[in-house]
Amino acid sequence: MAATTSSHDEIKKAAPEPELQSPLIPSSVAANGGMRPPEKLCFDEMLQMYCGEFGRWQMRHFVFTTFAWALEAFHTMVIIFADREPEWRCVPGSKCDPAASTVCDLEPGTWEWVGGPRMSTVSEWGLICGNKYKVGLVQAVFFGGCMIGAGIFGHLSDSNLGRKGSLTMVCILNTITGTLTSLAPNYLSYVTLRFLTGFSTGGVGLCAFVLATEPIGPTMRGVAGMSTFYFFSSGIALLAGIAYLFPEWRQLYIASTLPSLLYILFVLPFVSESPRWYLVKGRIKAAMAIMSAIATTNGNHLPPGVILALDEDLCSPAVTPAIKNKEAVSGCVVDIIRSRVTRTRLFLSVAINFMCSVVYYGLSLNVVNLGTNLYLNVILNSISEMPAFMLTTLFLDKLGRKPLTILTLWFSGFFCFLGSLIGNKGAWQGVRMVCSILGIFGMAGTYNLLFIYTAELFPTVVRNVALGCTTQASQMGAILAPVVVILGDWWPFVVFTVCGMSGGMFAFYLPETLNQPLYDTLTGMEAAENDESDATTSV
Repeated sequence: MAATTSSHDEIKKAAPEPELQSPLIPSSVAANGGMRPPEKLCFDEMLQMYCGEFGRWQMRHFVFTTFAWALEAFHTMVIIFADREPEWRCVPGSKCDPAASTVCDLEPGTWEWVGGPRMSTVSEWGLICGNKYKVGLVQAVFFGGCMIGAGIFGHLSDSNLGRKGSLTMVCILNTITGTLTSLAPNYLSYVTLRFLTGFSTGGVGLCAFVLATEPIGPTMRGVAGMSTFYFFSSGIALLAGIAYLFPEWRQLYIASTLPSLLYILFVLPFVSESPRWYLVKGRIKAAMAIMSAIATTNGNHLPPGVILALDEDLCSPAVTPAIKNKEAVSGCVVDIIRSRVTRTRLFLSVAINFMCSVVYYGLSLNVVNLGTNLYLNVILNSISEMPAFMLTTLFLDKLGRKPLTILTLWFSGFFCFLGSLIGNKGAWQGVRMVCSILGIFGMAGTYNLLFIYTAELFPTVVRNVALGCTTQASQMGAILAPVVVILGDWWPFVVFTVCGMSGGMFAFYLPETLNQPLYDTLTGMEAAENDESDATTSV
């Protein structure tokens, strides 16, 4: 009996029962607390299904983040007032002709600046007559700094610093350089500090734009992205008021820099890092914590067992983990160029942004030559751009990104063409001015639209790098614009016409991104493109 029992036990040990070999609860479920396996969702899917695409959380985050655009307007446009040529008057009792068109025709000592020499850099350092080119040089140097800074901070925000870290750094640098600029002892130091201010300012817009729009769902992202430029235009109008209250250029630099310090201390602490950036960096817990906060604040509920996943994990499971991890963490210009899909998009986007900037800044330079109140002109110019933003926002989701880009570029180019045919004498001056205003109107809409369009053309891992490249192209156009303006009477309108029409033609070769998902990785975007090509071929 004992032998039989022992033999039976040995048989049971050697051949376990079938139900013990195949557990009723899978290991993946057991590891998840006895629940069903985790439901993996792409970022946009989780927003649409559980968190909300644009609720209270996104609204607050969007407003707090986009305040930075007003700061960019301060640091960019302050040069209009700080480097203006003040009014002058004849010294009583001197041989001075008050009807002279310029002080260059008067004898030194027979005239003086109204308000004293500290009103602007022009009056303090004598940037007139033969030295007048130095004013334009400061502007070119500033935009050159913007061009360099946009590329560097675009890369840093995609790699190590993140979106919020990069935005914090550029605001700190703007606060420091803006304050030091008010203390510049001479022209050379002033140019150097303006370059450094441009270097940091170049990263403000793109970091703020991406950080503000990435947590927003696809159906609301376009409208929200288009609304960022209202903050920029409002910043220009507000700057005119600040300049009126602080007419001396050193005081103006301090007054226009103080908001950056206040933003760092009282607004940035309430801004969250982009959960998309956390996702591509593999920091799933941090990303899920923000997604849970979004859902809770929006009055929704994020159920347990739901987890974020990269789009390539869902669309391309055959890709090896090593490749997936490398592409999800790192992103640079080389990665964009290597990809067949994004390479063409980058080249076209750079060309379009460059041409748009030449026209926008070129047409805007005539504000100081209107001969009326400078402060009022700047306010009216900034306000006139807002209808363009409103109309492009209204038609963004009706016409689509691509058709609207082509339409606004050609609209501006058409009126620039009319301006090139119209003389600049008598009553025709008013007609040409109307053509110029309508040209700015169309190009302001394009400028606004290109930010949201470019952001949607590239995946998260290289989005800021791509925006950095296109922003650099825009700064190059801004540097070239003053050169185009001095070509003569009608030549600038010819150049603006060519840029507007050519930009519209280039936009024909870009894909439509309306209601398309924001891809996280290059692999996910390429997989989607391949699937779309296969579907088209089969049809």
